[in-house]
Amino acid sequence: MRTALLAVIGLALLVGGRPAEALRHPAAPRCPVFPASNAWNKRVDRLPVAANSDALVRSIGADENLHPDFGSGQWEGAPIGIPITVVRGRQRRVRVAFEYADESDRGPYPIPRNVKIEGGRQSDGDRHALILDRDSCRLYELYALYPTATGWRAGSGAIWNLRSNRLRPAGWTSADAAGLPILPGLARFDEVARGRIDHALRFTVQRTRRAYVYPARHYASDSSDPNLPPMGLRLRLKGSFSTAGYPRQARIVLEALKRYGMLVSDNGSDWYITGAPDPRWSNDQLRALKRVPGSAFEVVDTRTLRPR
Repeated sequence: MRTALLAVIGLALLVGGRPAEALRHPAAPRCPVFPASNAWNKRVDRLPVAANSDALVRSIGADENLHPDFGSGQWEGAPIGIPITVVRGRQRRVRVAFEYADESDRGPYPIPRNVKIEGGRQSDGDRHALILDRDSCRLYELYALYPTATGWRAGSGAIWNLRSNRLRPAGWTSADAAGLPILPGLARFDEVARGRIDHALRFTVQRTRRAYVYPARHYASDSSDPNLPPMGLRLRLKGSFSTAGYPRQARIVLEALKRYGMLVSDNGSDWYITGAPDPRWSNDQLRALKRVPGSAFEVVDTRTLRPR
């Protein structure tokens, strides 16, 4: 697994010791994107660097560059990024036939006929579908979603309570290989419009280790190489990296990567960070992110983030 256009679903958190306004999808104003105490919403700019940071960064590609896997317009006939479908509580729920049924939430799932699928309805890629029930504040995420003659089938699926920090059972996947939710790791335009992204981002790497670290719950590799990243590994842009000269949209993404970092969430192209499609993204500004080398990142020691 790898990688309505929408406004942003945001989150409630504390910034500088004062409560920040909860950024929410205008169609779901009652729903945060997980509590302020959630790992996705925790700053990591003051945490120590992991002892094996250099080796891990080299394994991903210190000489390779960051890549924004989201934007405006279309790529091969579909919006660029992972879209979100917002539904009401009255949306009819349906059963889904899962390939990995033993690690999927049974549902039923509120899938409308016009559900938005990553890559478009004709895609042969990951085909993620993220569905937010605005009334119950439940998030339904599916991987490899396809319509059938009698309903829907998918590779895997997970249901999340956006007001809870509850993780997947140990060893379980989700709609992402790491067993993590996808939505809280997306770069979203409305956050950039207000001037800051206050959560970690999601990114992919080609090779991972047969291991996972908090808050991930699942691995997707047979390698025990300690220099490969485990699922859930968190990296941040080095504080010494200057964002001066970067266009506004790219600069706000980079500042978020300094404060909150990004989590290894799936196997895919190295250094690809994901976001939600929106016609207001400037692809020219986002393209500036491709100037940032992997060597500008460091691995964060996040052991203190795990609840005791």
